[in-house]
Amino acid sequence: MAWGSLVERRRFTLREVTVQVLAPGSDPITVLHLSDLHMAPWQRDKQDWVRGLAALNPDLVVNTGDNLGHEDGIAGVEYALEPFKGIPGIFVNGSNDFFGPQPKNPLKYFGGPSSLRARPVELDTADLHRVFAELGWTDLNNAAEALDINGTHLEIFGVDDPHIRRDRLDLITGAIDEMRGNDPLTEETWPDPEEPAGRRSTLTVGVVHAPYQRVLNSFINHGAQLILAGHTHGGQVCVPKFGALVTNCDIPRRQVKGLSLWSVGLRTAYLNVSAGLGTSIYAPVRFACPPEATLLTLTAA
Repeated sequence: MAWGSLVERRRFTLREVTVQVLAPGSDPITVLHLSDLHMAPWQRDKQDWVRGLAALNPDLVVNTGDNLGHEDGIAGVEYALEPFKGIPGIFVNGSNDFFGPQPKNPLKYFGGPSSLRARPVELDTADLHRVFAELGWTDLNNAAEALDINGTHLEIFGVDDPHIRRDRLDLITGAIDEMRGNDPLTEETWPDPEEPAGRRSTLTVGVVHAPYQRVLNSFINHGAQLILAGHTHGGQVCVPKFGALVTNCDIPRRQVKGLSLWSVGLRTAYLNVSAGLGTSIYAPVRFACPPEATLLTLTAA
C-alpha cells in the first residue's frame, strides 16, 4: 500500500510505440495519447509532468477523457495543457468529465463495470470544453472530423462515453458522410488501402473513452484502422506476471492496456488502450501499473 499510494501512482511514464499503419511512402506522424488525468487542484507534480510533454512536439494530441478528478480540477487541467495550444488535438468525454468521483468498494469491480450512485456531483463540462476550444482542439463526441497531417489525410470519428451510455453509434455513419461531404476532394474513395500514386493516403481513426466491445466492433465496421481508448487504468492494481484483475468494461484482460489488435470478421485494427495518468481521489493507489501517456509514431507499413 505504501509503494502503490506514495510512489508508483506518481511514477509518470511515457510509453513509446511504433504503429505501421500508414500507406507506403508516407511520412511518419507522432500522436500523443493522453487519458484519465483525473485532475485534482493540488496535483502539481502531475500537471508539471504533462506540461513537459509539449517538448515532444507531437503532430496530434488525442485526449480520451476522464480529465477531472475533483469539482475544482479544471484549473489544473487548463494549466497542464496550456503548452499544447496550437497543436492539433481532438477529444472525447469520459464519465468523470460529467460527474465527480464517488467512494466505492473496490471489490465490486469484480462483479462487473462500475455504475454511478444516486445524486453524483455534477461537474462543469462546458467549462472543460471551453479549455479544449481555446487550445484549438476538436470535439469528437458522436462526431467526425478530417485532418491533413504530414501528407496523410486523417478521417477521425469518436463517440461520447459508452460507460454511461452516451455513445451514439447510430450517428457515426451520418457524421462520416457529412465530413466527407465537406471534403473538397470527395471523388477519392474512403478508405482505400490500394490508392494509386498521386492520390492522398488516408488513415481512419476511431476514438472512445471506454473500450466496450460493441464500440470497437462498430468502429472497425466503419473502417477504423487505428482505435484509441482509455478508461481501464490498465487494471490499476495488477499482479506481477499475471496482469490486471479487472478492466471495468467488457474488454479482455490481456488487452487492458497497450497496443494490440482487434478483429471483427476479416477486418483488423490496431487498438491502443492507455493506462491513464490518474486515479480516483478515493482510490489513490497503483501497483505494477504505473501512470502513463503514450507517444505513438505512425509509420508506413
